[in-house]
Amino acid sequence: MDIKKLIRSNIRDLRPYEPGKPIEEVQRELGLEKVIKMASNENPLGPSPLAVKAIGENLNRMNFYPDGGGYYLKRKLSSFLDVDENRIILGNGSDEIIRMVVETFLNAGEEAVIAEQSFVIYQMAVRIVNGESRLVKLKDYRYDLASMAEAVGRKTKLVFIANPNNPTGTMVSAAEVESFMKKIPEDVIVVFDEAYFEYIERGDFPKTIDYIRDGRAVVCLRTFSKIYGLAGLRIGYGISQPEIISGMNRVRQPFNVNSVAQTAAIAALDDGEHVGKSRELNCRGRDFLYRELEKRDIRYIPSEANFILVEVGDGTGIARALLKEGVIVRDMFCYDLPGFIRVTVGLESGNKNFIEKLQDVLRSS
Repeated sequence: MDIKKLIRSNIRDLRPYEPGKPIEEVQRELGLEKVIKMASNENPLGPSPLAVKAIGENLNRMNFYPDGGGYYLKRKLSSFLDVDENRIILGNGSDEIIRMVVETFLNAGEEAVIAEQSFVIYQMAVRIVNGESRLVKLKDYRYDLASMAEAVGRKTKLVFIANPNNPTGTMVSAAEVESFMKKIPEDVIVVFDEAYFEYIERGDFPKTIDYIRDGRAVVCLRTFSKIYGLAGLRIGYGISQPEIISGMNRVRQPFNVNSVAQTAAIAALDDGEHVGKSRELNCRGRDFLYRELEKRDIRYIPSEANFILVEVGDGTGIARALLKEGVIVRDMFCYDLPGFIRVTVGLESGNKNFIEKLQDVLRSS
């Protein structure tokens, strides 16, 4: 018997998401003592110190199930964001909330409009429910919102917009989003994935929560994985209309966010000092990498996030060569950007090491 035939046809050829390799795995595989990970857009400063302290004080409660509704975290977020608690949903990372949105609203055969070179989870989630992804090309490595609006048709139920975009790091402005939203029917749900929101320095970033306050069918996604440094705890949240949140709660697992993650997230929201230091470190590191890449005539895409898309010719080959040198970066083959790697902005020592190793690898190749 061919067991593979038991797998649903729309899942059988689905390529699993491949996360960045952990440091320990690279050390074990290649026999390296020193390895720097600059592949998964994690905060090199580590987790919020207030979150770490709160975790330590609450570890003796791990024998109890977590609060399934996340009451205290949602209350904290409600005050932090100035939105009602019934407009908030928690997820095991924002990845899970993406899945919840798709599973709740997209019927088989209905469409989601997605940028071609954006977060791959959008297309995967749509395919799992037998939906259709209507893909729109980027323009100069940025979302082409005008073309995305034109792609919306009678079968369109969802639109996904990553802002800033992963993997390019580019941003769409408030004016661009306002023009886009005027063209979108009210019964189409627009999902703004703002995982890197806290790194934004520009003043023209769109205030997408205002669309929710105005009654539009918008879902805004945020996460504690990036600037707060809680990627290992897997916790994100979404903001939307109460009716949309209510629908998503019907597919949400009862205890989808563990108690340690909730405790850490509550504390992290009070850690403005850590957020400020992380943003400052990222700004300095990004500028350093820009300068060093320009000195070597290596092209990059200016980023609004904590990573940079760097053109190296053979992305997969260069990423593998850097791996052997103890530097983990992300090749962009799965994003149809085979000539690029994506590198996370790291600590000063890590950034310098990356530049040195990249220069050596490019010379030898």
